[in-house]
Amino acid sequence: MEEFKMAWIIVIIIIAVVVFGYIALYNGLQTAKVYTEESWSQIDVQLKRRNDLIPNLVETTKGYAKHERETLAKVVELRNQMVQLPNDAHEEKMELSNQLSDSLKSIFALAESYPDLKANQEFAKLMEELSNTENKIAYSRQLFNSSAASFNQKIMTFPSNFVAKAHGLTKVNYLEVPSEEKAAPKVSFE
Repeated sequence: MEEFKMAWIIVIIIIAVVVFGYIALYNGLQTAKVYTEESWSQIDVQLKRRNDLIPNLVETTKGYAKHERETLAKVVELRNQMVQLPNDAHEEKMELSNQLSDSLKSIFALAESYPDLKANQEFAKLMEELSNTENKIAYSRQLFNSSAASFNQKIMTFPSNFVAKAHGLTKVNYLEVPSEEKAAPKVSFE
């Protein structure tokens, strides 16, 4: 009888360890998932901030660069497309964000061509804000990729991979640098 009680206690302890282990693995996965979602939210916040700054920058620049309307129109169009995307369209947002960053570089270059524009305090303030926001977007992208790496590692390693599969958790895609930006810049002193 004593041996029977001892066997039941051992079985109960083993079941408790398995249940608590499962709960710990599940909670770890959910925590990593929340960090990944939160880091995407940081990107979204910075994209919204940039989208809010763009109309002011465009208006300030219009008076100085009348023949650059095509560049300004493209920036406005890309911004409007990004604003209309649903919240869960991460890849599309990053694609438009990359295009928008390229177009904004053209506006930054305008300041070099128009000394009066460069001296305009409102333009300088907007450029600084936009530049800071671009840096924050880059940092937020790095944070997202780190969070995604942590989450992906958890869903791919033993034993949490079984828990992840049981709850339908799948790998999160990293944000990648566009191939144009990976190419080495051409430098010419001519």
